[in-house]
Amino acid sequence: MSTKGRCAVKIRVERDVLAEAVAWAARSLPHRPPMPALAGLLLVGEPGRVEISAFDFEVSGRVEVAADVVDPGRVLVSGRLLADITRSLPAKPVDLGVEGTKVTLSCGSARFVLATLPLDEYPTLPVMPTSSGSVAGEVFAAAVGQVVVAAGRDDTLPVMTAVRLEFTEDLLTMAATDRYRLAVRELSWNPEQAGLEAAALVPARTLAEVAKSLATTEKVTVALSLGTAGDGIIGFEGAGRRTTTRLLDGEFPKYRSLLPTEASSVARVDTQVLVEAVRRVALVAERNTPARLTFTDGEVRIEARSGDDAAGTESVPGSLEGDDIEIAFNPGYLVDGLTALASPVSRLAFTASGKPALISAAGADDHGSTIGDGQYQYLLMPVRVSV
Repeated sequence: MSTKGRCAVKIRVERDVLAEAVAWAARSLPHRPPMPALAGLLLVGEPGRVEISAFDFEVSGRVEVAADVVDPGRVLVSGRLLADITRSLPAKPVDLGVEGTKVTLSCGSARFVLATLPLDEYPTLPVMPTSSGSVAGEVFAAAVGQVVVAAGRDDTLPVMTAVRLEFTEDLLTMAATDRYRLAVRELSWNPEQAGLEAAALVPARTLAEVAKSLATTEKVTVALSLGTAGDGIIGFEGAGRRTTTRLLDGEFPKYRSLLPTEASSVARVDTQVLVEAVRRVALVAERNTPARLTFTDGEVRIEARSGDDAAGTESVPGSLEGDDIEIAFNPGYLVDGLTALASPVSRLAFTASGKPALISAAGADDHGSTIGDGQYQYLLMPVRVSV
């Protein structure tokens, strides 16, 4: 796409293909661009395809779609405006062309003229690192969804807003914590580097967006480049979509030592029944007011109150091996962990009422008090309550 000469059809692409690609790339646009050029989407037309990119110096997103390209070239155009327009176009082929400093977009009888942004002010996009391995898109998305619930949201503690990814030849392990709960997920993957031993801190929000957008892809390629301190990047690619993000620098807590290996009491409860009961009882609780759970063999009693003004109680069936136990949790954190399990039956293992509880999926062969090495573990700190 040249920027001079008379306007002609330079690119033709299907409306749905273009709208979806633009919408995906626009998710990487900064909300407050540090420079005007970063508010733009970069369109690069090459024979048979168009690549659409966004960048904010931390995260880059690129998507490639098939197109009829008559005149290859590059153009930078307002990303959010282009996304709004392409989303509203009729279901007909879209023609894009450039004349001077203007971009023309035609679809059926609709025609738009947009100003271009200066290409020479747009930074160089980061290069995708060499592939470290791959994992199925559905598995990757499910695992990320399970751990990001425990990531912190306080940007003054950057390490706590990250997901730690640990790579070995056998496993890809994800972990996140906000100091009140810890989520850990292990999954098998297909490494491409022999003897791989590496770890990276990836911003949880970015990882969640990437995982969601690649959930339906057959394979997600993970590419890691650690570089020097603060300069490492990681890339994720699948189905023509590619995202890179700068890694966070810092020391993630040594979380493995926090996971208990034995339990004095182990409860098993129908997950959905417990989730719904906790949500109902917590309706009377004020902000940051805990829900108290009492586990006995055959029953779990949930209680919450708001001072002397309101109180709620409910009992649900459950089994217990070991001593009866009474423990209090932040109800929202408890529901997060139970929901992330994606298991019909939850296993809650306790060592004492004042120590963290380990929540995992209950398997058919899960019997004994030893904490297992299941794929997903959610460690939840209890809340101290007055008697």
